Amino acid sequence: LISSDADGAIQRAGRFRVENGSSDENIDYTPGVWRRTDVHLENPEYHTRWYFKYFLGKVHQNYVGTDAERNPFFLSVVLSDQNNQRVPQYRSVLWRKSGTQKICLSYCPTKTLSVKSILSAMNLDRFEKSPREILNPEIQKDLLVLEEQEGSVNFKFGVLYAKDGQLTDDEMFSNEAGSERFQKMLQLLGDAVTLKSWIGYRGGLDTKNDTTGVQSVYTVYQGHEIMFHVSTMLPYSKENKQQVERKRHIGNDIVTIVFQEGEESSPSFKPSMIRSHFTHIFALVRFNKQNDSYRLKLFSEESVPLFGPPLPSPPVFTDHQEFRDFLLVKLINGEKATLETPTFAQKRQRTLDMLIRSLYQDLMPDLHKNMLNRRSFSDVLPESPKSARKKEEARQAEFVRIGQALKLKTIVRGDAPTSLATTGLCRREPWESQCFCNNFSYEAAGGDSWGPSLLVSTDSGVLLIDDGQPAVPVLDKSLQISQMHLLEALDLLITRADKGKDARLYVFRLSAIRKDVEDNRAPRSKYECRENKLEKTKGCHLYAISTHHSHELRVVVAIRNKLLLITRKPDAGGTAAGSSPVEAFQYIREICLSDPPVVMTLVDGPTRDDDHMICVAYRHQFDLVNESTGES
Repeated sequence: LISSDADGAIQRAGRFRVENGSSDENIDYTPGVWRRTDVHLENPEYHTRWYFKYFLGKVHQNYVGTDAERNPFFLSVVLSDQNNQRVPQYRSVLWRKSGTQKICLSYCPTKTLSVKSILSAMNLDRFEKSPREILNPEIQKDLLVLEEQEGSVNFKFGVLYAKDGQLTDDEMFSNEAGSERFQKMLQLLGDAVTLKSWIGYRGGLDTKNDTTGVQSVYTVYQGHEIMFHVSTMLPYSKENKQQVERKRHIGNDIVTIVFQEGEESSPSFKPSMIRSHFTHIFALVRFNKQNDSYRLKLFSEESVPLFGPPLPSPPVFTDHQEFRDFLLVKLINGEKATLETPTFAQKRQRTLDMLIRSLYQDLMPDLHKNMLNRRSFSDVLPESPKSARKKEEARQAEFVRIGQALKLKTIVRGDAPTSLATTGLCRREPWESQCFCNNFSYEAAGGDSWGPSLLVSTDSGVLLIDDGQPAVPVLDKSLQISQMHLLEALDLLITRADKGKDARLYVFRLSAIRKDVEDNRAPRSKYECRENKLEKTKGCHLYAISTHHSHELRVVVAIRNKLLLITRKPDAGGTAAGSSPVEAFQYIREICLSDPPVVMTLVDGPTRDDDHMICVAYRHQFDLVNESTGES
């Protein structure tokens, strides 16, 4: 459909097609059912930014060459097992003027992989100059710039508020504040964030001096950070009727949401009302107070390829969360589709071609020195001579250091793929620390909370610490506790004491320890705790417990490369108070691992026992081990 003015003239410089759900007669829209099956991101985020995610900060190899038409290209290869369940594989990225190619190739330890065989798999067989390896670690910075031409993994969307009857962009951009309905939609879209010192994706907004407003709306959706440019939150000027500062941001957004007040019979928004050569998609949103629903209508410039999800018929959403999911997916897909239009695609291709040629010219003086023509892809260092091996080790260490520094800088800048950015150390934690003891004179080896108190293992024994009170010794230093769990609901304290062959798991009743404290008894010694040790745990170096105490308590103990599974009897709560807490535990089975684990935790299944897994970390990888079968 072509949306046009009353006199039939085509709107704006380009044509717009309208999507309002009425023409989608074949869609049977059932709230909840249709959404789950049809609303999904197209070209999902995990297909992009391979170099950042899998190469940067790791040992890998980079090559440069020219094809038969003398066009330069760059190739990067890394040996990786990420997302492939411990099966090693090669990931390769090829940068050419026509775009970027990515492939995965299987790894064979007895067969080396040549550069030409990888390029052949990418349909590049003929060369003007054979590929040569680039040993300079600074190349990582340039390849990161090449990858950024794929487009952003984060998005900035405009949000424009229009009162009933407003039909020009000057009127819409001049609204100083939005209605209660508009504020309700903003709260649905994301969270209001303070821009000053904001460390996430900023979408071009000022996070230092408040020149683009004090607050904005931000959210993360399925691996994408989204910053909204809200017209009523951007700076307002009484002198400037055109509100250039607001138009500068929203007019340069590919996608804009227009929230329009008024009834359906009121004059409706048309793309011709906005003077922008950059915005390709408008999402018109109206709110119906009578049935608490949102109605959506999409305008897309006709050069934009079709993108999903298709609007339901009628395009009315009574479930607000469903509307949010649909709108965000539609807008993300819309912006990605717009980047494939000739205007954007040609510009991106020209930029990529220019960057590749410029980088190749910069490398020309080095093409005949400090480069290797033939080297197989392997993380194995050269065996001889010794001086060459040391030199290569030093080069790889510097290569990794520069790559990791680049990765961290990108994350801090807020330009990293969100799956990494939102889990990085630079992000704020969802809790704040609180000083419990100003001058603790011992070195703490471990501990756990006990009501408002702390039970802490130190080099002087286990101490019970209350805020502002002197520490009370519970166990003396003959028991060197290095790991402990305090389970108040089960009246249990589980600890791992000593090292090497003398290491054991000890189990205590919390009520008995509390009584010792109240009676001012001397701290228990190792000899007095001999009845509290689990005998089969001799020589253990690690243990983990289940966290969902509504089910039976499960304990997994690591003794070198053997796991011992222990459970607490379901009726153990009724055990006589005078009996040893050790009696409530029973041994289930042993599981053999390939290596001693470094860290481990229990992963509780939702229902059945056979859902239970143990997540085991070795030095270089994580395994999921089935508790019932022992399979990894």
